[in-house]
Amino acid sequence: MSGLDTRIAVVTGGARGIGAATARRLTRDGARVALLDLDGEAAASVAGELGGIGLACDVTDPAAVDAALNRVVDELGGLDIVVNNAGVTRDNLLFKMTESDWDTVIGVHLKGAFNVTKAAQAHLVAKRYGRIINLSSVSALGNRGQANYAAAKMGLQGFTRTLAIELGPFGITVNAVAPGFVVTEMTDATARRLGLTPAQLQEASAQAAPVRRVGTPEDIANAIAFFASDGASFVTGQTLYVDGGAKL
Repeated sequence: MSGLDTRIAVVTGGARGIGAATARRLTRDGARVALLDLDGEAAASVAGELGGIGLACDVTDPAAVDAALNRVVDELGGLDIVVNNAGVTRDNLLFKMTESDWDTVIGVHLKGAFNVTKAAQAHLVAKRYGRIINLSSVSALGNRGQANYAAAKMGLQGFTRTLAIELGPFGITVNAVAPGFVVTEMTDATARRLGLTPAQLQEASAQAAPVRRVGTPEDIANAIAFFASDGASFVTGQTLYVDGGAKL
């Protein structure tokens, strides 16, 4: 899956984990990348390795998103691919979950994807071409202690299907990737919340998957790269679970 030589991609939450792996994969496929992240220095560091740009941006702030995307278009010359990857967790059982826990997770995942996609779609519609990939999760199907995260991730699946209907006539496909357990800083934090070491949680998660291993950020980046490619031009409105078969 190559052929991205003329494409320009924006990856939110691009400073580390799945976002950074996606940026590296899209760059190898020929795209020029812009990374948006709350941690602007880390985003710039990763982007510097790839010949792209890294910008500090709070995806929950529409004005900040508009300014960031306008800068991407000005500096890189356009916009073709959007990867809505920015995310946070605020896990807790419902009776312990605070309003702030709920609002933060819904805000970053759902409002963030809305803000970025709304700002991007004007550029994509104008050129009648685009690829939008949203990051869902197997947690969308339900996971103890993640009512906020599950709601946000399932919401992104509905968001994906609706935008596929609305934007398809303009040559824009919209798909989602739903990772299973992936080794990242976020899942390491989940392990500690559960009173486990990261290695213990990884081993338990590996045993729950038919392939008997946990995922890597590169596994998810490979799926995202497919949806970003011209080879996926007849695929839209889909959610691909990349979880080693764990949900079977």
